[in-house]
Amino acid sequence: MPLQSTLSGRGSGSQKAIDTQSDGKSFEQLRRECLQKGVLFEDPDFPATDSSLFFSQSCPVSIEWKRPKEICDNPRFIVGSADRTDICQGQLGDCWLLAAIANLTLKKDALARVVPHDQDFDRNYAGIFHFQFWQHNKWLDVVVDDLLPSVRNNLIMVHSASNNEFWSALLEKAYAKLHGSYESLKGGSTMEAMEDFTGGVGEMYDTKDAPDNFYSVMKKGKDRGSMMSCSINTSSSAESEAKLPNGLVKGHAYSITGLEEVNYRGRKVKLIRIRNPWGQVEWNGPWSDKSGEWDYVDKADKNRILQNSDDGEFWMDFEDFKRNYDKVEICNMTPDALTDSKRHWEVNMFEGNWIRGSTAGGCRNYIDTFWTNPQFKLKLEDADDEDDMCSVVIALMQKNRRKLRKEGLDLETIGFAVYEAPEGDDYLDKDFFRYHASKARSKTYINMREVAERFTLSPGSYVLVPTTFQPHHEADFLVRIFSEKKAGAVEMGSNVDADLPDPPLPSAPEEETDEEKGLRRLFDQLAGDDQAISVRELQQMLNGVLSRRKEIKFEGLSLSTCHSIMNLMDVDGTGKLEFQEFKVFWEKMKKWIMLFLSFDTDRSGKMSSYELRIALKAAGMHLNNDLLQLVGLRFADNKYDIDFDDYLTCIVRLENMFRVFQAMDVNKRGRVKMNIMQFLMLSMNV
Repeated sequence: MPLQSTLSGRGSGSQKAIDTQSDGKSFEQLRRECLQKGVLFEDPDFPATDSSLFFSQSCPVSIEWKRPKEICDNPRFIVGSADRTDICQGQLGDCWLLAAIANLTLKKDALARVVPHDQDFDRNYAGIFHFQFWQHNKWLDVVVDDLLPSVRNNLIMVHSASNNEFWSALLEKAYAKLHGSYESLKGGSTMEAMEDFTGGVGEMYDTKDAPDNFYSVMKKGKDRGSMMSCSINTSSSAESEAKLPNGLVKGHAYSITGLEEVNYRGRKVKLIRIRNPWGQVEWNGPWSDKSGEWDYVDKADKNRILQNSDDGEFWMDFEDFKRNYDKVEICNMTPDALTDSKRHWEVNMFEGNWIRGSTAGGCRNYIDTFWTNPQFKLKLEDADDEDDMCSVVIALMQKNRRKLRKEGLDLETIGFAVYEAPEGDDYLDKDFFRYHASKARSKTYINMREVAERFTLSPGSYVLVPTTFQPHHEADFLVRIFSEKKAGAVEMGSNVDADLPDPPLPSAPEEETDEEKGLRRLFDQLAGDDQAISVRELQQMLNGVLSRRKEIKFEGLSLSTCHSIMNLMDVDGTGKLEFQEFKVFWEKMKKWIMLFLSFDTDRSGKMSSYELRIALKAAGMHLNNDLLQLVGLRFADNKYDIDFDDYLTCIVRLENMFRVFQAMDVNKRGRVKMNIMQFLMLSMNV
């Protein structure tokens, strides 16, 4: 089942960061070892080679990896204090990351966590630096050496306006290492990096469809330390980073660094301050650095808020801002900042995955498989303090996709739906979703790392279904559920159990049915003097009987399947089946055949692996998602179908394992103790 954790309060800032170096050593250990040996650190996990720069192309120019002391005379980690003017974009298309770093400098406590200040180029210098990032509910400590890609003694990636300051260049290198290469940072959402710097939760607004109090929402968010960015949409890749006549750049991520109201000719004007990560190229319209509007603003206010220089930062009238920009991303440092009033939020988290053939069901457009997606039950019992409704924020994040780019994988298109839950804790099936509409859902399916929405729901029980847009698409995910009052949240269908009836008592020969008499005649023909059949004779008998049943299309049972049947039914341990043992098995077999046929709707001789959960449940066996994924990978073909032979092998082996476990679990606690001999005997006999 997915990993689950429940948090209460104000985020994860107090969590200790996990060391990520492959040898398990911490930054302090590595630095101490280098100082003792008198050597400078060279990172074996992220070497100064072309592979750390690009995974899909060769370097377009001749790159030299140089340490800061080889680039300038007096390198410093931070000159003065780290601020937003320390970040200038290099040759990489990662303006989204730079916009987030600029925002980070405005939040000093968050900056101190991401960029620890216990490092510099002074007496403890050993060529090693470290940074901390939030990833999927964990803080990670990432170390790097200070070999930086350069051309003719100039850094080609992120750099500071001060040529002897290197914290931003080293931060970019650590973030590139986290994702596998510098190239992995090309293109992205500023929200992604803002969340990685804070562990916060994001919201996205379309400025053309923003709420009436949008300026107030942004102002309060900024006052609470929320990080914000904005961008202008493009209609094609050719428009990316195209400069408009007004000085703005399309398809480019900007930081929002301030909001102010000023008196202008007797009225209040709402202004917003924006920064271009390039460190230059600014808005040239009203309220730009040298525009005449500033002449009518109180001199003290003008001196306080206007920095008249070509540093990439500029002011705009808020209405001009909404007309020119299309998207605003807000990363709230903690869930408390999500609403106008200070709140104390409870957080439930689940980690899970979509696996083709079992839990990658796609969106509701694909009703035959949608129900097989992971399902989580959310129980909202207590209403918010202000009213009789419950405030909930649901955030669905797909994991590690940027790192997987080198394998040809990119962001999946994801979303989720919320349904009012019926009584009981069982997994909801296809018919439920066929006849019930969702109570809430993500606004759209989108290929972003995270989709987050805020809802107001009545107290009650709900089922959350996170999905990719199309079925059969695999990915790992993290779900975060924020609620004002404590809420219960569990994965549905997580129990592993079996309700297996005792086999019927053997019937007397004179009470046998015509079918049983026919089976006995065939059995007697194969059995020797001991009146028992071997595994090969069992294979011959079953293939002979089943071949007469025209509704079953198969090429014959494999010897492996028959070995599993023998292990299940050979209760006296002789290695052979007597007729009474075979007769008990045949009763099971008839039930399993009917189950298979009920799901082989097109009479192809195969059943969908997505339907396996229902078939096993009807046979008395309940598996969780992890086991269903394993079974699907083991028995399904590349079209997510299972033929009769594999279906029979699966169901026989599962019943065998359940029965052995139940026999060993004498106290009925769901746990058994076994030694290596018992484990090996069990494994070999399945």
